[in-house]
Amino acid sequence: MWAALGHVLPIAVAVALSSVPIMTTILILLSPNKSRSSLTFLLGWVLGLIVVVVAFTLLAHAIPSGPPRKSQAAIGTLLIAIGVALLVYAVIVWRQGAGKPSSGIPKWMSAVGSLGPWSTFGLALVLNVRPKAILLSAAAGLSLRGDDLSNGETAIAIGVYTLVSASTVAVPIIASFVSPAKTERSLVRARSWLDANSRIVSILIFIMIGVVIIGNGLTRL
Repeated sequence: MWAALGHVLPIAVAVALSSVPIMTTILILLSPNKSRSSLTFLLGWVLGLIVVVVAFTLLAHAIPSGPPRKSQAAIGTLLIAIGVALLVYAVIVWRQGAGKPSSGIPKWMSAVGSLGPWSTFGLALVLNVRPKAILLSAAAGLSLRGDDLSNGETAIAIGVYTLVSASTVAVPIIASFVSPAKTERSLVRARSWLDANSRIVSILIFIMIGVVIIGNGLTRL
């Protein structure tokens, strides 16, 4: 159980530090629709996290059990492939941004603040099926499959994974209701910082998590 948590927690941290959901949360909380759209965004984000990681955990169980050595080697190979894909993604982001001014706000985000509750709910679900999110969820599902957990232990591990992954969306939203004025000042500063640094942060995170996932895969070969 503890080994499984050790495998999925770094992946959950990478999900939590993803700049797109964080920036989307900030833009919603700084908009006039904060009170009616932020909680539905949080609900959609948490639900999406759970659905996607459960789906990949179930898919991972399709790997033939057979001899333990063979199944672990198959899981390890897939984890290495995911880790390499994350490293390739980091290189692509670096090459695309070379020589360009950093901007952490994609054009489509300009309309986020005007979205209603159902639209933010749907957006949160969609953010969980971005290529990066899919790769991380697949790595989490494979790790859980490879650690041979009981159903109860798998549920606990998925709960911890979801809690950590959703923390950077949940905490600002909860704080904005508890202390609106103080939170708003922090959100404005965070938005400026992310706008200037999100690209390099994303590159570093995906290099580190890619290496961790590759290492996890190698231990299973």
